[in-house]
Amino acid sequence: QVQLVESGGGLAQAGGSLRLSCAASGRTFSSCSMGWFRQAPGKEREFVAAIKGSGGNTDYGDSVKGRFTISRDNAKNMVYLQMNSLEPEDTAVYYCAADIGRLLGGRWSANYWGQGTQVTVSS
Repeated sequence: QVQLVESGGGLAQAGGSLRLSCAASGRTFSSCSMGWFRQAPGKEREFVAAIKGSGGNTDYGDSVKGRFTISRDNAKNMVYLQMNSLEPEDTAVYYCAADIGRLLGGRWSANYWGQGTQVTVSS
């Protein structure tokens, strides 16, 4: 089992920045691929970013490439999402996820989820 707790969401203006944090517990963190998803009202959950256990490999959804950066600190069991150049379209509930990977057909999924943190970007 993995427990995930997100923090750092809130209100930002377009063009601004926010940093999300995710505290993980419950299993060997450094061997676990981690990531972030988001879900806007009326839309399906969307893959945002993923990072391998070692921290060496990262992947990003097309809508956030070049603006968001995922990182991790294995010594602290933490994952971060630095969000820059925020747009109103980034408004969503952001979920931290563990044991993340791609299913057949390329869709991203995960076995463990946090409760989510709201990010609202005003224009």
